Amino acid sequence: MRVFRLAAAIALLTAPAYAQMGTPNVNLIPELQSKSPEEKEAEAVREKAYRESLKKIPDANVSSDPWGTVRSAETPRTSVPAKPRTKTGSTAN
Repeated sequence: MRVFRLAAAIALLTAPAYAQMGTPNVNLIPELQSKSPEEKEAEAVREKAYRESLKKIPDANVSSDPWGTVRSAETPRTSVPAKPRTKTGSTAN
């Protein structure tokens, strides 16, 4: 039984090291490949179309207040003055 426990402990301790060594070399940042003239031309056409589409977007000079037509220009004034507040924030009685 001791041998089995010892073998299990060794297997558990060596598993992470084995997993690190078993991975293939993966380059996450491949070398930049040169583009063919056709690819460069297609990219230029896409870039031009993108810039033209940006010019079609209207300027956002107008306020985007959805409640602007509901509110009046002046806020209604209350005829009752506000009650003074104490230091704790509750109203005085």
